[in-house]
Amino acid sequence: MPATLVPSDPVATPGAARAVLLVDDEPQARKWFTRVYGDEFVVLVAADAQAALALLAQRASEVAVLLSDHRMPGDDGVWLLTQVRERHPHIVRLLFTAYADKDMALAAVNQGQVHRILEKPLDEALMRATLRDALAQSLRSARERLLLERRAAALRDTLGFLAHEVSTPLATVRGYLTAMRDRHAAAPPDEDAVAHLAQRRPGEVLHLIEAAQRRADYAQSLVATFVQSARDAWQPDASVRLRASELVGALRDEYPFEGDEAHWLQCDLAADFSLPGRRDLLYLVLCTLVKNALLALRPQPPAVPRVRVVLERTAAVPGLPQQPTIAVIDNGPGIAPEVLARLTREPVTTRAATGGSGMGLLFGHRVMSSLGGALVVRSTPGQGASVRLHFPLEDA
Repeated sequence: MPATLVPSDPVATPGAARAVLLVDDEPQARKWFTRVYGDEFVVLVAADAQAALALLAQRASEVAVLLSDHRMPGDDGVWLLTQVRERHPHIVRLLFTAYADKDMALAAVNQGQVHRILEKPLDEALMRATLRDALAQSLRSARERLLLERRAAALRDTLGFLAHEVSTPLATVRGYLTAMRDRHAAAPPDEDAVAHLAQRRPGEVLHLIEAAQRRADYAQSLVATFVQSARDAWQPDASVRLRASELVGALRDEYPFEGDEAHWLQCDLAADFSLPGRRDLLYLVLCTLVKNALLALRPQPPAVPRVRVVLERTAAVPGLPQQPTIAVIDNGPGIAPEVLARLTREPVTTRAATGGSGMGLLFGHRVMSSLGGALVVRSTPGQGASVRLHFPLEDA
């Protein structure tokens, strides 16, 4: 069965800075530093402050640590570190000098925000330990920046996708209310206290009211979940872990199924497990997968339409360890190969005329990537489709 795999994307620091830049006006000092520490670090050198800034203008992304002498012809080390702090804040700044005094130290800390001040002559072991510590700090900072960037991107995607998912049931509610308004009939003069709705078939108005209520409840549940998550973010309780069976149970209870579609849903929760991440994102992903399966079945449902939600342990790719998995499997028409190949790389939809955006699987990919998991889509035309959410092993 053809498959499209969205692999895990653990938080890493691709292209993170690794080099140490030494700024010293003494040629012998630069040669000595490169020879002694070049075995462990990528060493760049500059003869003065202006040369250092010129180098950073071209290669700042490579530099993790800057080590500068204080007293140099022209601009001194504190001035340089202040400039670097403003222009390249990701660089960890070190200062060394043979003429340390209180005023210089205060200026270095207050203006250049140096990581450490070292005295000449430099002790080789201390210098090496300091560079290791500074490089580690640079990598931690790069990781934190990457996490913040990813969280901001995920927040933008989540809010946009949530708005789309909420607007769909609300648009349906509006359609039901419009239908009820069209069925409203003027009351006889002696019955002003009673509303009259002209039904086209018995029970039609009650069906409209109940369907509108289900969709309004679903939209409210999505919003309420995100509001609660925002509150919990201030005081997270790491001891509370969501079970996969609880997530599926919430879907079963809250999703606004059409007609008898609730009977299409079959759940196998035997292989239960704890979920990483927040309920709001995972709930939204699972609801999207079930919605896609139901929409695929509606036009020409088979004799016994089925949407199975199964908790299992499977490998995302043959040969890899088995992982806790939520599978959503339908027996619909399947996905055309040319569509399947694009699903997880770009927004593709076959339902643009009815409001489809093609963002569902892309959103699911981002959520699973943020958890260190994977999303796998498999389908054979005419034999249904499956989407599996592979979660990281609990001891990973």
